[in-house]
Amino acid sequence: MSAAVRAKMFHGWRVVGAAFIVAVFGWGVGFYGPPVFLSVMHRSTGWSLTLVSAAVTMHFLIGAVAGANLPAIHRRFGLPAVTKAGALALGGGVIGWAAASAPWQLFVATLFTGFGWGTMSAAALNAIVSPWFVRARPAALSMAYNGGSVGGVIFSPLWVAAIGMLGFPLAAVAIALVMAAVIWVLADWLLSRTPEQLGLMPDGDAAGTRAAPIKSPDAKALPGVLLWRSRRFQTLSAGMAFGLFAQIGLVAHLFSLMVPALGAQGAGLAMGLITAVAVAGRTILGWVLPLASDRRLVACASYAVQLCGSVAFMLAGGESVPLLLLGIMLFGIGFGNATSLPPLIAHVEFIEADVPRVVALIVAVAQAGFAFAPVVFGLIRQFAWGGGGPDSGVAPGVFLAAATTQALAICALLWGRR
Repeated sequence: MSAAVRAKMFHGWRVVGAAFIVAVFGWGVGFYGPPVFLSVMHRSTGWSLTLVSAAVTMHFLIGAVAGANLPAIHRRFGLPAVTKAGALALGGGVIGWAAASAPWQLFVATLFTGFGWGTMSAAALNAIVSPWFVRARPAALSMAYNGGSVGGVIFSPLWVAAIGMLGFPLAAVAIALVMAAVIWVLADWLLSRTPEQLGLMPDGDAAGTRAAPIKSPDAKALPGVLLWRSRRFQTLSAGMAFGLFAQIGLVAHLFSLMVPALGAQGAGLAMGLITAVAVAGRTILGWVLPLASDRRLVACASYAVQLCGSVAFMLAGGESVPLLLLGIMLFGIGFGNATSLPPLIAHVEFIEADVPRVVALIVAVAQAGFAFAPVVFGLIRQFAWGGGGPDSGVAPGVFLAAATTQALAICALLWGRR
């Protein structure tokens, strides 16, 4: 049987498809859902935006804690069982959000949604996909992470439409049941077996062959606190945290900043364009990334392109449509890579036994940081120099903050190079 036929039939690509669907639900419910819930809870209960925003932040912080401990949880209970439990917790937690009649009930619900999000986010996708690939790992992970972007495209309007038609409680129950059923079937059908159990080699290679190593020659075991003292780990964590802080903070405000120039419908289309460009950028990079490339430099280049996008937004001054569209394209090209490239760097710079722990921790650090990004950028928008008010697209301080944070991400990644 030829290598091409083996690759086409390789079970690992079915696992990638399962990971893609896990990402669709994980991001669609656990990442893109809370901003919608915030608005709905504020209107329906009369609770302050500060209170509900605190619940959203707590949701992401609980997710960061769960994600940081995901390798240990997987070892103890197994990946399929944890993924099922995560889907049940996420769905049940969302129902808890919808049924909350007192603030304390809302915060109890965040414990469940946070745990569920942590078990279905980036660290989980890495754990699902990575055992099946070595050479094709960049492409496989990129395809899996694209599920998160598709989840945003599907679920952001779906939540609004479902809540409008059914009300929040019924919409939450319906989506939770569908998610639980789909994830349960996938976990039993595709996530319950390893390559070793099926007698398969990574990338679909013939038995007895060994994939070419892609490890850095000075990668070594870093047990316990030694990992936290590693400059590579510190700078990789900082680079991912700075990059996602800039992205999440800017995206939280970008729609409203573009409305004065593009109108509400145009701004919505522009946000969709960012997602489309992000999927394209991540997919293309995943397939063309050379095995021996310096992945830190690739990540730096991606952040540099985004930085140029932030500058274009700032120069647009809330008025220039061509500059706004240029900013959207530049910002979107690197948007997906901020999630997918750091795990790929970890696979090169750390020994295989440490990679699940490294990926879980850098994702957790980044998530704990970006949980505060919307409020920080909101304060900058309100109080920084040159702002044109809450209904204006003129907010140079916001775009300058994004560009500065992206520059810090580049500096961190460069500092960690050998």
